[in-house]
Amino acid sequence: MNPLEALSALRGAFPVLKPGHVWLAGAGPGDPGLLTLDALAGLAQADVVVHDALVDERVLALANPRAALEYAGKRGGKPSTVQADITKRLVELARENKRVLRLKGGDPCMFGRGGEEAVALAEAGIPYRFVPGVTAGMAALSAASIPATVRRVNQAVIFVAGHGSEGGEEFDWASLARTGQPIVLYMAMHRLDEIAGALMRGGLAGDTPAAAIAAATLPEQRIHVSSLENLASDLRAQHFEPPAIVVIGHIVAERERLLGLLADSEAAR
Repeated sequence: MNPLEALSALRGAFPVLKPGHVWLAGAGPGDPGLLTLDALAGLAQADVVVHDALVDERVLALANPRAALEYAGKRGGKPSTVQADITKRLVELARENKRVLRLKGGDPCMFGRGGEEAVALAEAGIPYRFVPGVTAGMAALSAASIPATVRRVNQAVIFVAGHGSEGGEEFDWASLARTGQPIVLYMAMHRLDEIAGALMRGGLAGDTPAAAIAAATLPEQRIHVSSLENLASDLRAQHFEPPAIVVIGHIVAERERLLGLLADSEAAR
């Protein structure tokens, strides 16, 4: 059974990727098990898959055998494809009447520039569709046994890009510190000392639980739990490499409680 036959068996009709159209799709955080059926439909139909660096090879292997795979990765601090070139290429391919899948790690619109690419496509008169993906910020917490929300602990979760704005304006970290709600940081590893200092100056206690999760959901996943004031130095000592998700807040303490309960349960068997 090929992917399209499997999709038909699972859901009957599936969305059709038409020639000259572009789907802006999320591949999830890494584990192919978290790929959505609609993203799989795009892979099975696309003539060209323009993909990020963080898309797992096992996901790319699901593409139509006749599809061309074009790398368009963006990695902080490393040589990366220029965003303007990516959007230009998407327009070019669509105007060649190709079925185009723009495949990104996580969700295309969660710090993935999916909105920017959609604007460029719309301005060029290219039909597009968003295909949501499981965002790394949520998946990393679950994979680390850190629930995103816990009754009587938090009422919100704040997602923030840690790399700073391209316009050079500094983010108001103190305002986030004052909320008392958990903060999930994307692309923050290179600025973690700076961000932690700004949060503490804003009133967040240095002993606030904090954790980093690298390669979330994959076999090589690494998790380190620490405190806000110590996390950056701990990660350096352990040669903890990006990309990683960082979470700061009291939901991190739930991990130890959950794992302790699980250990007690297994010991009692």
